[in-house]
Amino acid sequence: MLGACKQKETTGHKPIADVIPVRVMQLQQNGVSHIMNVSGAFTTDDEVFLSFKTGGLIDRILVKDGDAVRAGQLMATLKLTEIDAQVQQATLGYEKAQRDYARADRLYADSVATLEQLQNAKTAMDVAAQQLEAAKFNRSYSEIRAPKDGYVLHKMVNEGQLVGPGVPVFQTNGARSGNWLLRVGLSDRQWAAIKEGDKAVITTDNSDKTGFSGTVVRRSQGTDPATGSLTADIKPDGGVPAGIASGMFGKAAIAVTIPHQGNSGSLWSVPYDALLDADGSTGYVFVVNDNNTVTKMKITIQGMEKNNVLVSDGLQTAKAIVISGSAYLTDSSKISIIQ
Repeated sequence: MLGACKQKETTGHKPIADVIPVRVMQLQQNGVSHIMNVSGAFTTDDEVFLSFKTGGLIDRILVKDGDAVRAGQLMATLKLTEIDAQVQQATLGYEKAQRDYARADRLYADSVATLEQLQNAKTAMDVAAQQLEAAKFNRSYSEIRAPKDGYVLHKMVNEGQLVGPGVPVFQTNGARSGNWLLRVGLSDRQWAAIKEGDKAVITTDNSDKTGFSGTVVRRSQGTDPATGSLTADIKPDGGVPAGIASGMFGKAAIAVTIPHQGNSGSLWSVPYDALLDADGSTGYVFVVNDNNTVTKMKITIQGMEKNNVLVSDGLQTAKAIVISGSAYLTDSSKISIIQ
């Protein structure tokens, strides 16, 4: 440049540089690598409301909000006076049915009772046995045990409270098993762009700025009834840092590839600095194929991003594009590439 300035001062003519230094960017023709910023809340995808099978008065509450629980750990029990009485009644009924059947069997052997009477006694005994099994089943579900390792998210009742069958008593999750997911909301266009296996960087207010990596593991196949939006689940790679709680807000930057369904089959994302003489959907760029000269190419502009232009046509045969130094170039100019 200094040499060119001196030449202009002495001769008064416009200089023509023999070799012009430029910066270039290699082109990828598989689509646009695009960062999609989304947000959502952390969940374990296995949150569950625990309740009693039968109703009654709560006798004991053995855990509280935030407690860690192990699979099978006893969490709450009902007062069992009424339930134990039902089991005892069913037991007595079954024992009586057994005696009646044994008596009918002996009488039938002596030709005193009929076959119908024997069969009726056998049916009564079988019914009593099933009633006893049902009573024992209800007795076993008159206590609440943790279904898996996790945490108590919410305790909804207290000791002495009367609850009905199926009324939620606890909400738990399996966070101790490392099943964390970031469930993010998506627009229709975002949902169509992301794919299972896309990589993401997850950040939270209490994590460092670099965040931690994750992978899209699932896309919803229907809208959320509450929000009307589509969702996707991002699973952290290698677990999450300490300090993550269910429902906590998180952000994710997902790297997606946006295909172009046109004649060229691809989109290219190029910096604004590479674009020359743009007019509506057309423009010009300088491309490089041999590392020595440039060619001025007409392109079709598909759209705009924050820092880039999306090109749908004109770069099919190009290997690289000039992104710095274009103002000094003409078609077939000699160049040297600045690394």
